[in-house]
Amino acid sequence: MYQSNLQKLYKKEIVPDLIKKFGYRTVMEVPKLKKIVIHQGIGLSVFDKKIIDFSMKEITNITGQKSVFCYSKHDESGFKLRKGMVIGIKVTLRRTKMFEFLERLIFISLPRVRDFNGVKNSSFDGYGNYNMGISEQIIYPEINIDKIKKNMGMNITFVTSTTKDIEAKNLLSSFGIPFKKK
Repeated sequence: MYQSNLQKLYKKEIVPDLIKKFGYRTVMEVPKLKKIVIHQGIGLSVFDKKIIDFSMKEITNITGQKSVFCYSKHDESGFKLRKGMVIGIKVTLRRTKMFEFLERLIFISLPRVRDFNGVKNSSFDGYGNYNMGISEQIIYPEINIDKIKKNMGMNITFVTSTTKDIEAKNLLSSFGIPFKKK
């Protein structure tokens, strides 16, 4: 069975390091990366329906997995929304595709960000999950800059099996996510 480099790194180096650092008694106590959720809000789709198709193709190209629509739950006249309208796109990555996306994000995409100093330390939710925002999709090599209709950002959520932010931060930094230095 195929394993990405980060999966091999997790099993061989990260698990023993975290056991030593936090004093876990078994391997099953070591935090894992459960899933990565990529979400893109497309509120402009109210005015231009083609944006939905372009966004869906871009997210599918970036992640290698088909995206699904997110629908509005109720009417909102201030935003010209009706219940059931498409307001976003999301993809949930697990297992091998998750590690492949994480590897491309860390080693290819994040270094392409202008004036990049690292990701925020304060974006943990208190339950061991980390959220980060990407302001432009052009940092991904899968996106052709000439075919972009609108610069749109996306949110990336890393869901871990731990409930403690310090353990989640150590896990993610062990994978190579560059957090800002204080």
